[in-house]
This record gives sequence, structure tokens and C-alpha cells, in this order.
Amino acid sequence: MAHTTAGARGAADEKAPDPPGRPPRSRASRAARACGAREAGARVPLRHRLRRDRVLLLMVLPALLLLLVFTYVPLIGNVVAFQDYDPYIADNAFQAMSQSPWIGFEHFRHMAEDRLFWQAVRNTFAIFAIQLTLFFPVPVLLALFVNSFVRPRVRAVAQAILYLPHFFSWVLVITVFQQMFGGAGLVAQVLRDHGHDGFDLMTDPGLFKFLVTFEMVWKDAGWGVIVFLAALAAVSPELYEAAAMDGANRWRRMWHIQLPALRPVVALLLVLQVGNALTVGFEQILLQRAAVGPSASEVLDTYVWNTGLDNGNFGYGAAIGIVKGVFGLLMVLAANKAAHLMGEQGVYKR
Repeated sequence: MAHTTAGARGAADEKAPDPPGRPPRSRASRAARACGAREAGARVPLRHRLRRDRVLLLMVLPALLLLLVFTYVPLIGNVVAFQDYDPYIADNAFQAMSQSPWIGFEHFRHMAEDRLFWQAVRNTFAIFAIQLTLFFPVPVLLALFVNSFVRPRVRAVAQAILYLPHFFSWVLVITVFQQMFGGAGLVAQVLRDHGHDGFDLMTDPGLFKFLVTFEMVWKDAGWGVIVFLAALAAVSPELYEAAAMDGANRWRRMWHIQLPALRPVVALLLVLQVGNALTVGFEQILLQRAAVGPSASEVLDTYVWNTGLDNGNFGYGAAIGIVKGVFGLLMVLAANKAAHLMGEQGVYKR
């Protein structure tokens, strides 16, 4: 019956005369309009989408240019991973790349036999595992805590206090921790004043991985709260009212309403965090590397810095960067697949 009615409307539209003042339509255009309802799900042509979204495209154009110039154009330099690259044999980098001899996969073979490289890999994954366990849940818990405040003014003050450290530089953050937990810091001095032995947390290699995690929690956990608060703000107040009328207390409302609302965002950020597993804070670790030694603090980023820039082995540093990027991509794909298996969208749909 529905198909018959749609066909009758299409036939009536095709036979209807053109309104006065409008150019006569062709038979093809009338037929296309007649079946427009049936093809509502068809894709819009590219030129129509460009014309429709031209304002949005102009808005994102500066960001795309920055991404192109500072992210994709430098990828050309990865060619030095397959060369015995010498930047001083020519006047500029492009001429040096064209004149440097090719050595194939020699850097990658050296990487597989490099003991210091594998030590950096172990430290990187150890710090990532600790950060994933101790750092990632903190913004979720803080968001639930802040969202429980009834008064908007109290909630705004709490948010400002929590994400203020995000704007501090790593130099300032490490200085604050040094003044608190260093050998001459406030905590050690209080212990000595009360007859106990002091301690120096900033120079302990065994606790270094936990130290950098706690520094990251203090600096960036409050900033991550913003994302989760935005997800909680999208929850309809009617759900809370219905749950309260059914006798659900605060913990039940958090478990059955707030946490399910955060689940898609948590899955997305977890996938991105896994993709960032091989990057665990270059500047933060570089500033504290000398205090605990390279055996406890050397990660992939600092190893690339020391090998590629300090020692001038640019080709080997580029080869490590390629391996790091490939493994990061594979980890993102694997984590996104796991998110799909759990029923979440992840970074992209199936």
C-alpha cells in the first residue's frame, strides 16, 4: 500500500505542470524528484558537500595547514633511516639526503642487537603500565566527585583548582616536587625534626617510575576531568529523578547512570592512551634523567634524543622513530578492535 501511494505521488508530480515563472524542468529532473523520497539515504555529491560546508572548511584550514607543515612534511626526513646520513656534506638537508649513501636496513639490524635500545623499551612499557593503572582512573573518579557537588559555584571552584596545574611547565612541576620530596625538601625536614631519617624521593631509581606517574597525576588529571564532566552533563536529569523515585541512592545512581554514560568516552580515551604508550613524557623524564641515571629513566624518546641528536647518529634515531610509529599504530588498531568487541565505537566505527 505504501509503495502504491508513493508511486501515485511520483506519477502525479511527473504530470503536474511547472509553476509560472519557473523554467520548465526536464523529464530527468522530474523523475529524480519523484523518487527523491525513496533515495533519501543516497550520498550527497562532493561538490554539493563542499559548497554546503565551505564555512566549516575555512575554519579548519589553518589547523590543516599546521598539521601538514609540522607533521606530514617532516615525514620526508624518514628516508635517512635507510642512509648513512651526514648533514654536513651539503648546504641544506635535502641535498644532504640526496648525497648520503644508502645502507638499507642496517640501522634496523643494529637496533635488534642494541642492548640499550631494549632497556629503553622495557622502561617505556613499565612507565606506561604504571600510568595506565594509576593515572587513567583518577580523572574519572575526580569527575564523579566534582559532579556530585550541588552548588554550581562550588563545582566551578573545584574545577579551577583541579586543572590549574595543567598550565604549569614541567620545570615548575619538578621544582615543586623537589621542594616537597627532595633530600632537603619539606617532608624530609619534618621527619628529621621529629627524630626520623629523611629520604630523597627524587633520586631513588627504584621509585622513579612511580614518581613520574604521580607528577603526571598532579599536573594533568584535573585537565582530563573536563572531558568526563562534559559527558556527565549530557545525561538527562530525568534519569536521576526516575532513579531517585525508584529508591536508588547516590551510589546506585552513580553505578547505573553515570558510569554507563562515561563508558564510550572512557573507551575512546583508553584507545588513544594505548596508542600513546611509547611516548611517556619526554621533557618530564629528560629533566630528571641525571638524578636517577639512565638505567632507570631511559625511555625511547630520550634514547632517540641522546643517540640521534647528541651523538649525531640521525639515521639510527630516525629508524627508532619509524619502529615506534608503526608499533603505536598497531596498538591503536588492536585497542580499537577490543573496543568494538566490547560494544563501543572507539576511534572509528566498524
